[in-house]
Amino acid sequence: MKDKVLILNKAEIKHKIKRIAYQILENNIDEKEIILAGIAKNGFELAKRLKAELEIISSIQPVLCEVKIDKKNPLSKITTSLSPEEYKDKSIVLVDDVLNSGTTLIYGVRHFLSVPLKQFNTAVLVDRNHKKYPVKADFKGISLSTSLNEMVKLRFEKENDRVELL
Repeated sequence: MKDKVLILNKAEIKHKIKRIAYQILENNIDEKEIILAGIAKNGFELAKRLKAELEIISSIQPVLCEVKIDKKNPLSKITTSLSPEEYKDKSIVLVDDVLNSGTTLIYGVRHFLSVPLKQFNTAVLVDRNHKKYPVKADFKGISLSTSLNEMVKLRFEKENDRVELL
């Protein structure tokens, strides 16, 4: 079995999240509220951490929205914890942990485009640079060129947050 390679440790992840929060703030400086739409599991956990940072550094009211996408069948129904009326004409940041092929992100973007939005951005902790779709991360913690057979895994664990290359 191949060894795991540590890409980011807990302190580095925290630093990247803080930097992304500042970028989101800069991009939404005139907003009173911003929707942080995290893709279920790790994307949503990352969105929660971004929300906490934004609350520390700004007066913008970040609102969490959990986005549930079947990653194996992204054409199936996508659900969100907020109704379209709640994010209509708002600034949204779609958040995921790792941008692999872009499939999850592009279908997530497509879902939110069914209502008028003020602004739409994407944020990921790790951008793998292996996109099948024309989607990009507006805010990213790290860009990582990997081979297609390698896997990048973000692990949020109580005392041992980390990003590993498997």
